[in-house]
Amino acid sequence: MTSDIEIRNETSDDIAAIAAVTIAAFRDLEISNQTEHVIIDALRAAEALALSLVAVVDGRVVGHIAFSPVTLSDGTRDWYGLGPVSVLPQVQRRGIGQALVREGLSRLRRMQARGCCLVGHPEYYRRFGFENCPQLVLEGVPPEVFFAVSFDGTLPRGTVAFREGFGAVGPSSCANEV
Repeated sequence: MTSDIEIRNETSDDIAAIAAVTIAAFRDLEISNQTEHVIIDALRAAEALALSLVAVVDGRVVGHIAFSPVTLSDGTRDWYGLGPVSVLPQVQRRGIGQALVREGLSRLRRMQARGCCLVGHPEYYRRFGFENCPQLVLEGVPPEVFFAVSFDGTLPRGTVAFREGFGAVGPSSCANEV
């Protein structure tokens, strides 16, 4: 299916569809607090979405991925956090998520990013070059689910802080529209 997928930057017309895709993708996941759509809204409102891509199949938004800047305690700059990434449940396991991650990482490299980190499933993200890095810590997150990939061959040391939007809770205006 990956050849039928168009990956493009989000537009304002995509916001409700992104919320719907994200809500559907995380609805039945036990590890989720179902706030992922609120996080995206908060990042967008803070103008912290450095990269926000949608996957479109047959003219319909079926996936989304967000990247936002992170802060590193050692002062290293130009690192980003990946997430959330969402794909409609009925079209999962067809390469849409992979296409979003690959395109997002490619675009980050073109933006001169130095690296990217995330919280996620070990089996999934290793295929994109992400590794557990003991020298990087995200407080409150088990190290086995925290991953990073360096684009310039150097890994920073210290504590990573994701944008404030990741602490978002409660309903968003966009979620109420879907």
